[in-house]
Amino acid sequence: MRRWIVFRAEKRQPGWQNRKYAHTGSLTKTLAEHYDCSDTPLPTLGYRPPEFIKVEQFVDPEYPEAKTHHRLSDWEVTNVETYTPDIPSMGFEMIVICYCKYSPINAPLQLMPERQMPLQQKQTVQI
Repeated sequence: MRRWIVFRAEKRQPGWQNRKYAHTGSLTKTLAEHYDCSDTPLPTLGYRPPEFIKVEQFVDPEYPEAKTHHRLSDWEVTNVETYTPDIPSMGFEMIVICYCKYSPINAPLQLMPERQMPLQQKQTVQI
């Protein structure tokens, strides 16, 4: 199932002046977006979306902009709304809006897993 999961800050949450769209600089309540094609359950109340962080001393020179660590974020889901598009071929079978409140925790940083390259398929040449 193709789902678009959007995490949004509830009204009057701290940090609003720092949440901006990169391409326009305009303010947004959007904390994160996930495009999900799995059959995993939807986020529920109390879920914390992951936060991805780059720690300079762990940066791989081959991927200098990649995030190196992750942790549970300081945002906690308080309400979940789901919407099913009227036109099924529009790209998503479900749109999920997760409203979040700021609830700081001291979550430990965890190293991102090793990148895995897809196996190259061998091509045979017929003469």
